[in-house]
Amino acid sequence: MSTGNLDFEQFRVFLEKACGILLGENKQYLVSSRLNKLMEQQGIKSLGELVQRIQTQPRSGLREQVVDAMTTNETLWFRDTYPFEVLKNKVIPEFIRANPGQRLRMWSAACSSGQEPYSISMAIDEFERSNLGQLKMGAQIVATDLSGAMLNNCKTGEYDSLAIARGLSQERLQRYFDPKGPGRWAVKPAIRSRVEFRSFNLLDSYAALGKFDIVFCRNVLIYFSAQVKKDILMRIHATLKPGGYLFLGASEALNGLPDHYQMVQCSPGIIYQAK
Repeated sequence: MSTGNLDFEQFRVFLEKACGILLGENKQYLVSSRLNKLMEQQGIKSLGELVQRIQTQPRSGLREQVVDAMTTNETLWFRDTYPFEVLKNKVIPEFIRANPGQRLRMWSAACSSGQEPYSISMAIDEFERSNLGQLKMGAQIVATDLSGAMLNNCKTGEYDSLAIARGLSQERLQRYFDPKGPGRWAVKPAIRSRVEFRSFNLLDSYAALGKFDIVFCRNVLIYFSAQVKKDILMRIHATLKPGGYLFLGASEALNGLPDHYQMVQCSPGIIYQAK
C-alpha cells in the first residue's frame, strides 16, 4: 500500500472531518497496519485513491469501514482501577444522598469493545451488594461508540480468553460471566441489562442523549485537536446535571474551562464536577 506524503495528508484531512481524530504526521505505519487488509480487499493501491473512492461512492459503506478500522482500540476491564473505586466509594453514595429515590444515569462515551460500560455495571453491582436497597431505582448506562461493528460485538457481551485476561480478576470472571464454550465467556444478563449501546459520533448533536449524573469519557480526547477537545468538553457539560461528575483518562487533564468544571482530588485520581 502506498502512503505518499500528499496522499497521507489527504487522508488526515478526511479522517479529521469524518470523526475529529487528528493523526500525527508520523502515523503512516499505524494507517498502513489498520487499512492494509481493507485496501487489498477493495483493490485500492494508495490512500489518495481510497479518499477519492469514498468521495465518489458515498453509499458504498467504505467510509464507515475506514472509520471503524481507524477508531477501534484495545481496551481493558476496570482500566486504571481507581475510577471504579471512586465511583463506588464516593460518587454513588453522594448521588443517593442528593437524589433519594432517583435512578442513576450514566454515559460511557467511546466505549470501544464494551469493557468500560460492563466494568461500570459490575462496579454498580458490587456497590449494591455492600449497600442493600440504597440504589432503589437502579442505574442505566448509555454506552456509545462510533464503530457499528464494535457495537454489534458489545451487545452480545461475549469475549474470548485474550480479552478476558486483560484486567479481569478470577473472582469477577466467576461472578459476572457464563462460560460459552472453549475459551469464550458471556457477560451475565443482569450486568448486561443495565447497558444500552448506541451508535454515536462525538462531533454530532448531543440533544438525543438526554441528561446524565455521571459521564465517563476516558482515553479518547487525546486523539482530538485542542479546539475539538474543548468543544466536546463543553457539550458534555451540557449533558451533565449540575453537580454531576466527569471521569477522564489517567493521562488526560481538563484545562481552560474553570466556569464549567471543578477539579476534585480523590487520591488516587482526579475527577471533575460540573458547576
